[in-house]
Amino acid sequence: MDKTTEHPKEDAPGNAEKPVDDWVTGEEPMTGAQASYLQTLSEEAGEEFDPDLSKADASKRIDALQEKTGRGA
Repeated sequence: MDKTTEHPKEDAPGNAEKPVDDWVTGEEPMTGAQASYLQTLSEEAGEEFDPDLSKADASKRIDALQEKTGRGA
């Protein structure tokens, strides 16, 4: 099977490499998936969950909490 049809989002040029601050939709409310994962990470890290973060801020917070909890390794 062709890899591009197997994982189309992973194969999009620069898809995962675009800086969070350059996201066109970065100021929109975080997605449901982000909220769910961020809540889990916040609980594991013993930190407060902020349900009002933007997509971009949620992504940054997820990265920080993954590092703190060891989940991002």
